[in-house]
Amino acid sequence: MIFKQLPAAVLWDMDGTLIDSEPYWMKSEGAFAKANNSPWTEQDGLSLVGMSLYDSSKIIKERVGSDLEPEQIIQQLTDGVAAQLKQEIYWRPGARELLLLLRKKKIKTALVTMSMRRMAEQVADSIGFEAFDVIVAGNDVRHGKPHPEPYLKAAELLGVKPEDCVAFEDSVTGLRSAEAANTKAVGIKNIVEIPMELGRITWPTLEGVTLNDLRKLFK
Repeated sequence: MIFKQLPAAVLWDMDGTLIDSEPYWMKSEGAFAKANNSPWTEQDGLSLVGMSLYDSSKIIKERVGSDLEPEQIIQQLTDGVAAQLKQEIYWRPGARELLLLLRKKKIKTALVTMSMRRMAEQVADSIGFEAFDVIVAGNDVRHGKPHPEPYLKAAELLGVKPEDCVAFEDSVTGLRSAEAANTKAVGIKNIVEIPMELGRITWPTLEGVTLNDLRKLFK
């Protein structure tokens, strides 16, 4: 069987999907908790993976007993992660290679992240080529993941239908957002488990992914 349809666009989550930044977030969260004389475990950090920064910062505020407002916590955490990214960015296997292939084939792309725009732009500028047509960041939407708004907004900005897009995510929260937006959502396994549900698509890696693999999603 021949699959002719390529996606109108490919929509990318950032933390954990494009870059291996979750350890940076956990380190930043741990430092914030320590400054507030509060414990912070790996499980605490894992429980926040994929969540909007505003929602996760409200949880952090409550757990560590900080007097800061969520917006202030977000800025501190972002500063901590941005400093680590400035030292080194670890790209997820196959991600940058697939992005370059998509650009060569003139397939539209968007970065859809719950991180702040300044961090998304920092990562995008580090890729080495113009990787994204648009960026939708956490401070660009009213409702964060798992709400569909981030992916719906990305499709709208690109001028395409969500159902004609592929979305890559590494967390259940992110997948629910992409699935609710009616994209062809693909879970790329990383540090958190992705439970299988009816109709859910998961891949072990982006390494070696071809255009034909993307076509098969629209069979």
